Amino acid sequence: MTVKDLLRPLPGVRRLSLLRQRLGFRGSAPYWEQNYARGGTSGPGSYGILADGKAAFLNRFVHERDVCSVIEFGCGDGHQLSLAEYPRYVGLDVSRSAIGLCQRRFAGDATKSFFLYDGACFVDRTGVFTADLAVSLDVIYHLTEDQVFETYMEHLFAAGGRFVVIYATNTEMRGTAPHVRHRRFTDWVDVHCPQRPLGQVAPGTNAVPGRADFFAYQRISQAVR
Repeated sequence: MTVKDLLRPLPGVRRLSLLRQRLGFRGSAPYWEQNYARGGTSGPGSYGILADGKAAFLNRFVHERDVCSVIEFGCGDGHQLSLAEYPRYVGLDVSRSAIGLCQRRFAGDATKSFFLYDGACFVDRTGVFTADLAVSLDVIYHLTEDQVFETYMEHLFAAGGRFVVIYATNTEMRGTAPHVRHRRFTDWVDVHCPQRPLGQVAPGTNAVPGRADFFAYQRISQAVR
């Protein structure tokens, strides 16, 4: 037995750790508010090579399709946004602390606005929160509750006037942390948004099994090139 073998967590220890996490889990929104309130970030997906890859795809998408406005459901700490090249932007998040971080980070940027998002209290029948492009990055697999997922998807697709771009995994996987639930979300879109065909799937930066990819949807009248 090597030192590496001795240091590798035992299966039982990992299961116990996950059990403790699940016992302390109070829901997706409280989890993220606590994370940001304690000084946490949006995670590794919003930094480094993964953030650069998302920025490259989205900036190119916005430029090539003449997107004038972007709305993001789940803006997080704003680091991913700092790499973006959007003409106008609205960011929403379930965490009050995350919104505060973005307000401070972009205090001098008149092209960006931020709002606290509560899906249960979000009713936008007049399309106040709409843009050419609605974006969801690394969010869907953190929506652990079925009703929260359903409501989020409805609001996301209603907000995208021309396009919706999702960066997420698209398969079910077991053994994850309590704040992670991988879904095959494309099935939901096929059933509930038939007027929004999937125009493009682009591979994510992290070439590993179960990686997140880009899924670009558009209204039937808008062809994704």
